[in-house]
Amino acid sequence: MGQMKNTDSGKKRESEQPDVDPNSFAAVWSDSVRITGVKVAYYHICHTKLWLFSHNINLEQENANVQIGKQLHEDRYKKKRRDVTIGNTMSIDFLETKGTIRIHEVKKTKKMEKSHEAQLLFYIHYFKKQGIEATGVINYPLLNKTQNITLTPENESTLIQEIEDIKIIVLGKMPNPKRKKICPKCAYYEFCFSGSEYEE
Repeated sequence: MGQMKNTDSGKKRESEQPDVDPNSFAAVWSDSVRITGVKVAYYHICHTKLWLFSHNINLEQENANVQIGKQLHEDRYKKKRRDVTIGNTMSIDFLETKGTIRIHEVKKTKKMEKSHEAQLLFYIHYFKKQGIEATGVINYPLLNKTQNITLTPENESTLIQEIEDIKIIVLGKMPNPKRKKICPKCAYYEFCFSGSEYEE
């Protein structure tokens, strides 16, 4: 049985952290496609971005908006158990482990709320596959708001279908970019639209 790893600090006792079976990757694989929370989020944002990221074209690390989000996380939640990595499969912003596990994700705004919810539902679904009861919380520190997320039979059924859709997208040809209001702030904007004739 593997242990959840806290990449922020080695001072936490391993006995405090719930076990996750590192061999249970069936919970996050759909045939040959590895499914992660980020991919589930991208499914709700842009299928082109999902495809590019899934094919190891990752432009997010140097994006200013991404860096701002990371700094916000660092500044607001210094005392929390941050950046928890589970089985090299997912990275969670921070956890509360007293009583029922509460999985926290930190977001700047609610503009992509649907993707935030789907990402957390995926994490809760993964924990459920390990026999661990969990709920989720989206933290919006700039808005001083939180949103509780709970897995239900209805939204879990939707999530499972979305995982199948992600597999189809990733294994197919790159979807043509579709210009959206959020595109100019995306790390892939120039990749998608520089000199292109894709949909306005």
